[in-house]
Amino acid sequence: MLPGARALRAAGLLRPPGAAPRTGAARRARCGPGPWPAWRGFALPAGPDLRHFLKAAAAGQPGPSPELPPEPGSTPGAPKVYLETYGCQMNVSDTEIVWAILQKNGYARTKELGEADVVLLVTCSVREKAEQAIWNRLQHLKALKARRPQARAPLRVGILGCMAERLKEEILHREKLVDVVAGPDAYRDLPRLLAVAESGQQAANVLLSLDETYADILPVQTSAGGTTAFVSIMRGCDNMCSYCIVPFTRGRERSRPIASILQEVRMLSDQGVKEVTLLGQNVNSFRDLSEVQFQSVAAPGLSRGFSTVYKAKAGGLRFSHLLDQVSRIDPEMRIRFTSPHPKDFPDEVLQLIQERHNICKQLHLPAQSGSTRILEAMRRGYTREAYLELVHHVRDSIPGVSLSSDFIAGFCGETEEDHLQTVSLLREVRYNVGFLFAYSMRQKTRAHHRLQDDVPADVKKRRLEQLIATFREEAARANAALVGQAQLVLVEGPSKRSALELCGRNDGNIKVIFPDAELEDAAEPGAPGRAQPGDYVMVKVTSASSQTLRGVPLCRTTLSRAAASH
Repeated sequence: MLPGARALRAAGLLRPPGAAPRTGAARRARCGPGPWPAWRGFALPAGPDLRHFLKAAAAGQPGPSPELPPEPGSTPGAPKVYLETYGCQMNVSDTEIVWAILQKNGYARTKELGEADVVLLVTCSVREKAEQAIWNRLQHLKALKARRPQARAPLRVGILGCMAERLKEEILHREKLVDVVAGPDAYRDLPRLLAVAESGQQAANVLLSLDETYADILPVQTSAGGTTAFVSIMRGCDNMCSYCIVPFTRGRERSRPIASILQEVRMLSDQGVKEVTLLGQNVNSFRDLSEVQFQSVAAPGLSRGFSTVYKAKAGGLRFSHLLDQVSRIDPEMRIRFTSPHPKDFPDEVLQLIQERHNICKQLHLPAQSGSTRILEAMRRGYTREAYLELVHHVRDSIPGVSLSSDFIAGFCGETEEDHLQTVSLLREVRYNVGFLFAYSMRQKTRAHHRLQDDVPADVKKRRLEQLIATFREEAARANAALVGQAQLVLVEGPSKRSALELCGRNDGNIKVIFPDAELEDAAEPGAPGRAQPGDYVMVKVTSASSQTLRGVPLCRTTLSRAAASH
């Protein structure tokens, strides 16, 4: 069962639907414009905010004089924030949202840790190893705090995201190192939380929301001039897989209005971004309820042989509609999406992927296990046979599709026979890309309450190593089939291993490396030039490994021209 909204509210973990975020801006918005006259030719200056008063109070000084603070982003001596991101692509997107909020509130960004007045870590809780990386980093920041010159204001450290949501009390109390804790739905509150921290107090907000999607905040791209970008289209997850912490750290599913997503994608297109990945914990269960006329639409059917722990949700504009609209914005922009659930692949989505030249022919189909018995314990909602039937249907619908997947080694109760069934699934499907991990028990999950983490660590390690070896063997075979073929590659930049080579990814999201050389332009014969990040280059594959293709560049081209020539 999903945690009820009433229970979450009673525990202080959920704001009521539609409740305004608890920020100074929200409180001012609720007050309204007031009865004051609109003075012609004169605008009232913005007064000092809460941060200024708390800072003055901590120093035993009277409040600041009412002079106008400089514009955000141009304040001399503005507090500098250093952001570090851990974990999934969703956290990359969250980092951009956080920076957009702080930038509007007068903060400056620094890439140098030693310059920072505020250090914020955007964290992951999906596995114990991810959390341990944060604890280790905090020890480094503790030393940095201790070495900070007394002439400078104290360094403030904040933990944001999933780990903040899961371990708020422990984070605040362990050595009193962390000043600010903010969950994934509390980023709007960061300016207030940081203002409280400047007064010397710890501040936290880990309330989960039923409706927060940050739809009105256009993220500030953290990699200026980048060729690729992530666009968050929904937050939370309702699937309640027994091993997964996400529903407890990111809350219930809610989707952004399509209009706000399209606005963001158009902005990215105008900035020259050539590839957008639509993000969500369960991205293909997207359901925009913002338009009243679509709220009675029937729920789409699930993939054959799949089920859910919740009732079918009627109403709303679905993922196929969003994918259609996004793909129409820019014919030279590639579209990807992750992470989907295998249950939500109606035929209209598969048909759209097959038809549109700029929707990548690459799907992530997270299996987690090849054993029906373990899949049932995981509450995945399908059997091995149903999953394989979906794989065959996908490959029939989208010829040449590239597949990736997730697998967990050593889940509760997994026997050697269960493990070997996962090995055989890897061989049968032959994925191009894989993400494989040993099981890590998470508190609050159904597995934590109902199951025993009874597979020894050394057995998990051995099984994981066998899964990785099997995946690499089969991926090498799958990629070897591309040798001799021409692949369209979006150039991302120089290869990390050689400045004489360029690196990019093909339509199937496989890394491709090729020499940086003068190339003809298919659109302008006789005008050779070197490929730049954001260019499309046709590359003939000459060799392949389990993770990388190598080849020779043939010409620069465009996405539309390459599609027309095929």
